[in-house]
Amino acid sequence: MTKLPISFPLKKRFQVPTFKRLRKTLHCKAKALCFPHYVKMASLFCYRDSCPSVKNILLLDSEGKRVAVKYFSDDWPTNGAKLAFEKSIFTKTLKTNARIEAEIMMFDSNVIIYKFIQDLHFFVTGGDDENELILATVLQGFFDAVALLLRNNVDKREALENLDLILLCFDEIVDGGMVLETDPSIIAGKVATHTMDADAPLSEQTITQAWATAREHLTRTLLK
Repeated sequence: MTKLPISFPLKKRFQVPTFKRLRKTLHCKAKALCFPHYVKMASLFCYRDSCPSVKNILLLDSEGKRVAVKYFSDDWPTNGAKLAFEKSIFTKTLKTNARIEAEIMMFDSNVIIYKFIQDLHFFVTGGDDENELILATVLQGFFDAVALLLRNNVDKREALENLDLILLCFDEIVDGGMVLETDPSIIAGKVATHTMDADAPLSEQTITQAWATAREHLTRTLLK
């Protein structure tokens, strides 16, 4: 089998079949075209060993420093190990062009999907036998939900000012490593609702705008 380079465009990667990927897809009985529905069903009805699984979601700045991160695996038992992992993947992906579409790389027996915008770097990590389509959809859901909540002002400054919203996104997307939701409008809507219920230190106008944007996006999606 042809060996892929350490960093490879996600779209091209999908054109190269592997036994592990086909086995994972067939095992979960899902087609790529129906993938969004599959994620929801899998998180509810599959056994943990055969369900889509995410090891971490990372949001780093243009220097590789943390903006917001969440780990769902014990592969990195200490904070030092986590920081070293973040530095390593940032360094390896720094010179790649992942601003137009997500890209993929293999690192330490992990599949890493990543995408950049402005001075923010988004990463999702899964095991080496995980389906890349699943990880890519999780990444895109997180990416688009953040864009909705920040009203498309996606940069480090705006992210830090609304860090509570981003942290809530993690909880809406993944629970204990299991994928719960990937639709960005639903994620953003739930985050905005939770923020209102929790009376977080954000202005009422900001929350209302986030909810209105999420609702508008959902409406456009339904009308397509």
